[in-house]
Amino acid sequence: MGKVIQIQQIRIGNNHPFVLIAGPCVIENRAIVFKIAKAIKAMSHRVGVPFIFKASYDKANRSSLESFRGLGMSRGLDILKEVKEEVGVPVLSDVHTIEQLDVVAKVLDILQIPAFLSRQTDLLVAAGRTGKIVNVKKGQFLAPWDIKTVIKKIESTGNHKILLTERGVSFGYNNLVSDFRSVAIMRRTGYPVVFDASHSVQQPGGLGYASGGQKEFIPLLARCAVAAGCDAIFIEVHPNPKRALSDGPNMLALNQLEKLLVDLKAIDHIVKGKR
Repeated sequence: MGKVIQIQQIRIGNNHPFVLIAGPCVIENRAIVFKIAKAIKAMSHRVGVPFIFKASYDKANRSSLESFRGLGMSRGLDILKEVKEEVGVPVLSDVHTIEQLDVVAKVLDILQIPAFLSRQTDLLVAAGRTGKIVNVKKGQFLAPWDIKTVIKKIESTGNHKILLTERGVSFGYNNLVSDFRSVAIMRRTGYPVVFDASHSVQQPGGLGYASGGQKEFIPLLARCAVAAGCDAIFIEVHPNPKRALSDGPNMLALNQLEKLLVDLKAIDHIVKGKR
């Protein structure tokens, strides 16, 4: 039996229906965050898919020094707290340093460890000690079976509220490839597996000054991941990806999300209904 991670009324794992983790890459301003959060909540309610809102208050691993990083921790957390209270959904955001944890744990329902930091022992242990749910994005340099040592670091604190995210693996320069065996391999740990359909189509540093991406493949990879039995889908969305301040090339247009959710729910029902 796999573990079930519960956030409010949402259950992730052990063949529960898939959960949507979605939102813009980064908090650009309060207005657009609320527009996106309310739109996704309405869509997810119509389709019947549990929804967790994601947005980064700071993107510390941008390609360029000049790239937009967000509004910062203080203002960003204020907006995420408003989303949590006014829109009525759980919230998730990236954490980059140990020093941030005491503050962000008071607001966030899920602490996300970025892929580039997925082997940082001190950060993983400190995140585990908060007692919050920890979502670890498997580094694009790790094999799926390498995630076991990452899990042990968090479990050493007595925290077993862990999510594991697959986001593709490096395949030559400026390219990632998704191996859907990873979903099954990581699920053998007993923990729920999230598939990041946005960053799996990213082309890291592909534009020279920034990362590129092939957002047209987001629906395809999301459908494949649900068919492979993942427990949640992570998709970054924006009303106008071409004008997004971060990761526009690998974000889904907001108006394309609902149709995709309908497809994913149908696939999920077939796959999990047979178990």
